[in-house]
Amino acid sequence: MSNFSSFPGSLSPPTDSLNSSASEQYLRFYLEPNTTALLPLQQLTEVITIPVSQIVPIFNMPAWVMGVYNWRGEILWMVDLNHLIGLTPWYQQTGSGSVHSAIVLYIRANNATANNGKSKILGLVVNRIEDIEWCNSDLIQSPPSSTVTPELVPFLRGYWLKSNREMLVVLNGEAILASMPNVEVSVAS
Repeated sequence: MSNFSSFPGSLSPPTDSLNSSASEQYLRFYLEPNTTALLPLQQLTEVITIPVSQIVPIFNMPAWVMGVYNWRGEILWMVDLNHLIGLTPWYQQTGSGSVHSAIVLYIRANNATANNGKSKILGLVVNRIEDIEWCNSDLIQSPPSSTVTPELVPFLRGYWLKSNREMLVVLNGEAILASMPNVEVSVAS
């Protein structure tokens, strides 16, 4: 497990969220330059930087599957998260360089019989990793249907409107993992 404490001020919840037991940590990152998203920190294990040349393409996969990467001796499937949820794919964005920022999504098996006792992992390529946010989960709302693309709906947990009126998209890591074609995305627990 990676230590996310390198983000400044991330370990202590803001004082306005101390009164709620529903406050939890989320990793804040950018998809398209103007789309800010969150994933629960408990569903993540690491943030990595990957040279484009180290992702091996796999044929006959959906366009949003970039390929595989050797992560700690394990095969890590890499997904272009923008493309998966209906936004502009990384290769069509200006400034897409020779390295990617990626989040390692890690969903633990709930019991020994689930998924043959294996946890699930998946690499999510994003535009930029920002910080860790404390969010009161009770304040996550359903977005108006007119503001959501059909591709985003299956992966959307809701949105969180911060006190400064900034809207953050909250994604569902389990739904993202479930979208993968029938390929091995497990790691021994």
